[in-house]
Order: sequence, then C-alpha cells, then structure tokens
Amino acid sequence: MLKHTNRSILVLLPVLFFNFVMMKRFSVIFTTFSCLILSIILLSSRSIDDLRVLYSKPIAEWPKPTIDSGVVWSEFKSLPKIDTSYFRKMEHPLVKLGKTLFFDPILSSSNQISCSSCHNPQTSWADHLTVPTGHDHIQGTRNSISLLNVYARKNIFWDGRASTLEEQVLFPIEAHHEMAMDVTKLIPKLKAIPGYRDMFEKAFGDEDFSLPEVMKALAAFERTLQSRRSRFDEFLDGKHNAMTDKEIQGMHLFRTKARCMNCHNGQFLTDDDFHNIGLTYYKRKYQDLGRYDFTKDPEDVGKFRTPSLRDVMNTNPWMHNGLFDNMIGIINLYNSGMVMNNPKTEEQKADPMFPRTDPLLKPLELTREEIQAIAAFLEATTATKYRMPRPEVLPR
Repeated sequence: MLKHTNRSILVLLPVLFFNFVMMKRFSVIFTTFSCLILSIILLSSRSIDDLRVLYSKPIAEWPKPTIDSGVVWSEFKSLPKIDTSYFRKMEHPLVKLGKTLFFDPILSSSNQISCSSCHNPQTSWADHLTVPTGHDHIQGTRNSISLLNVYARKNIFWDGRASTLEEQVLFPIEAHHEMAMDVTKLIPKLKAIPGYRDMFEKAFGDEDFSLPEVMKALAAFERTLQSRRSRFDEFLDGKHNAMTDKEIQGMHLFRTKARCMNCHNGQFLTDDDFHNIGLTYYKRKYQDLGRYDFTKDPEDVGKFRTPSLRDVMNTNPWMHNGLFDNMIGIINLYNSGMVMNNPKTEEQKADPMFPRTDPLLKPLELTREEIQAIAAFLEATTATKYRMPRPEVLPR
C-alpha cells in the first residue's frame, strides 16, 4: 500500500510542479498586465491634465498647430460680445427694409418662396435639407449653406461665384429652380405696394427705387446675421472651465494630429479658400464639378469653399451636396485621407478633368476615441440657436 502511494506521489509531482509554475507565470503576467493598464490610465489622465494646463495659458503660448508649408493661416480668435449697438443696427430703416424683403415671398414669381425658405432663422439660417426645394418643387443640386457670419466671407456660394452680398442677392431671385423671378417685373411689383414705397423712402430718402436699392437692403440685413458666442469663445477668453477635458483633447487633435487647421482656422474656422476633398463624384450620380463651373479652369474641378465650422452642429446635413448627416462619419472620411479618389489608371491620369484630391488631405490614423473627441470639440464651437422672429406683418 505504501509503495503504491509513493508511486502515485512520484507520478503527481511533475503535474503539481507544472501547475505551480503556470500559476506563478499567470500571476506575473496578470500583475504585469494590470500595471500596464493602470499606467495607461494614469498616463491618459496625466496627458489630459497636461493639455488643460497647456491650453489654459494665453493663446500666444499654446502649442503650435500642424500647418503645411505654404499654407496661410491665422490663430483662433473669439467672437465679440453682442452689445447694445446690435439692437440699434437692427432698427436702422435700411436693415428693417432688408429684413422685410428677406422674409417676403413676394420676391418670387409664385409669391410662395422667400429667402427664408432656404435660410431659416430657426435652423441657424440654413434649412436642414439635403438640397432645397424651390419653384415648381424643383430640387436644387447643392446644400443651402448657412448665412451666419456671411458678412465676413470673401466669396459667396459653394463655388465662390459672387464676390459681394449685393451681387449674391440676384442669383437665388432669378434662378429657375429657386425663386424664378423676372427681375424686370420685381420693381413694379414692389412699387405697387404703398408700405414698400414708404419703407424705401425711409431707407434711401426717396420712394422711387430700383433693383440696386433692393440689393443693398437685402445685403444690409444679411450682414447682421452673426453667430452667438459659444463655449469655445468663453474658453478662448479665459474661462477655462467652459470646455470639458474631452473637448480640449479634441481641440488639441484638431490643431495637431488631425491637421484640421490647414483649412479651418481663424475667427470663423475657415480659410475662405477652395479645396477638392474627394467628393466630386466624377462621371457618376451626384457629379458636381464645383468651382470649375464658374472659372472653367481644370485646376478648379471638384473644389468647393471651405465652410465655417462656427455653429457646425446646428447646420446639418453637411458638405456641398448635403449627403452627410453624421459628423463621426465625416471625420472618418477625413481620417482616410480621401486618397482613394485620386486618378489610378493611365486613362484617368491623362484626363485633365479628373479630380485630384487636395494634397493637404492625408491619412490621419486617428483612433475611435480621438474621432469622438474632435466631434466633441465641434459641439463646443456651436452656440445656442438664436431664433430671430419673423416680421409679424408684411406690406400688402
């Protein structure tokens, strides 16, 4: 019996020894892994704390953004606080006339479509549609871009075909798929209304008016449309608890790894330039040659104006075609670098019209968490909507 027991122990010894070694190895691995996880957590926490410290300094001392050679850019700048002069401006006869015209469908041939049909004050002066629906229910081909801060734009429209707000006014009024108005009939139509004759006299000192006065009045009103201050502005002005840790991380990524400031910089988060970001849909459904349609320069194929990111989370859907309604999805597009849309075959390379994605776009290798942080930062740049009341009564 004893002999049998000793033999069993001898047989079990290697097994017990193996189990002991494995348990010890597992314990070491578990301890190492736990320390690693803890270190990552502490490092992450430390880095976020470091970012808050860095960005709590004056803007001149912030980490420099990642900007490619040759790119003209400007540093972030907060929006001014609205003071009493704004309300005095809104009472100016020229602005009041422009506002009335902006909201009046009498500017359209059907008397059913106004400027506010596509630029609604309740939707941050855009319309939340993929593309607008105009005269005879004809759909447009481009998304209604917000009019917020349009006074600061160098060029108007996605393709920049108008250089002033006065010049811009006539495009939607005359366009067959928008307001479809014959401008030769517009002035007699307005002059037939005593209330408008009175408003033009107050604005210009003469009740006899023509098209230039209509253009000036509408442009004067549009110049008053400005973003309210956001938490981002408060942060820039020294209120450093206005943004969360995640939003600050997103801002840092926006400035550095994500390379956003190559195009979205300055007070209005735009370079006011034109870029091809790979969404031309060349020779496919949704094809839009962008600025080329205005300049006829093959270098401009697929280029569109860089939109301001002020209030961006209030102005979806996004892009010139309005096909994108998810900000995480948009950041993922930029994360890819959009290089897949560059010419590949010899035939494509030989085609002078084949769109070339702007070289400023590069694969970014952002993580899911980093993409979410950038989206959080864009929430911080978005202010509370200001729903300007429409005129209670229109002249008739």
